[in-house]
Amino acid sequence: MSTAAKTTITPFQQTLSAPLSKQLITGLQINLGRRCNLACSHCHVEAGPHRQEELSPEICAQLIELIHRFDQIATVDLTGGAPEMNYGFKPLVEAARASGKAVIVRSNLTIYFEPGFEDLPAYCAAQRLRIVASLPCYQADNVDRQRGQSVFEQSIQALQWLNHLGYGQTPDLELDLVYNPQIPNSEDFSLTPDQANLEQAYKAHLQAEFGIVFNRLFTITNLPIGRTKFQLQHQNLLHPYLHFLEQHYNPATLAHLMCRNQLSVDYLGNLYDCDFNQMENLPALSPKGVALTVADLLTENRLDLIQLIQTAPFCYGCTAGSGSSCGGALLEYD
Repeated sequence: MSTAAKTTITPFQQTLSAPLSKQLITGLQINLGRRCNLACSHCHVEAGPHRQEELSPEICAQLIELIHRFDQIATVDLTGGAPEMNYGFKPLVEAARASGKAVIVRSNLTIYFEPGFEDLPAYCAAQRLRIVASLPCYQADNVDRQRGQSVFEQSIQALQWLNHLGYGQTPDLELDLVYNPQIPNSEDFSLTPDQANLEQAYKAHLQAEFGIVFNRLFTITNLPIGRTKFQLQHQNLLHPYLHFLEQHYNPATLAHLMCRNQLSVDYLGNLYDCDFNQMENLPALSPKGVALTVADLLTENRLDLIQLIQTAPFCYGCTAGSGSSCGGALLEYD
């Protein structure tokens, strides 16, 4: 049956041989807000310069308490919007580092050139933060088409700045890049390329053309959420794209899904199984079916309140082919 001919999508939960369950929580991913200096065409958060939603002092204090209280949290992953622009960025960084936890900052790189944020590269280096930076292609026209005029040029300058500080070269200054494909404009869909091969291509090109080095490349599938979903709907491609992802479902990815051992938190303190569920307003639930918050974790003095992960058709995006997560492909290329 062709992609176009199939009119229904099998509920993701029905595809599974057993319910998708939570494991021990070791990662805390915090979306600090929707404020961003860019408005990228593929942004599933729909962030931008005119968005005002961000973390409050009250929720920030709860998160700091959570970070200090639970030793099982190994990694605090800060995202947005541009996380660096939103309230609570530095307090959360410093709380996590004081607790001996690794910190990931998901940066768009261009934030370093905005007034008032020029100290960020040196600050990140001093705090030994791992930077995961969006660079959806190593060609300028493709990047600028997705992210805005001159974004590629500023991204290159930012990467050179980070290299000068030791990022990508010093063991505790990790610099990773993120590739995501162009949003489809026809039914000629494809999965993300082989991550290892594409990483080598990125490294060769960026080194030769700009003298840039980095640690790893992550390939991430465009999930039909946010602006990507809107563009697919506009072109009547949403259902065909979901069918394509369903047809490439790979059960071997399930053991490696980021939702298994991660909590996602929004700027209001609500809990989700992953960032994608957060953007689709699909909250994490207690065994009694109650939506959970950071305050609940503190009251119960437990991180592991969730038993079953909430799923939706877009979960096929994380489980298609080699899989996809905030840490890139889940399996070696198949």
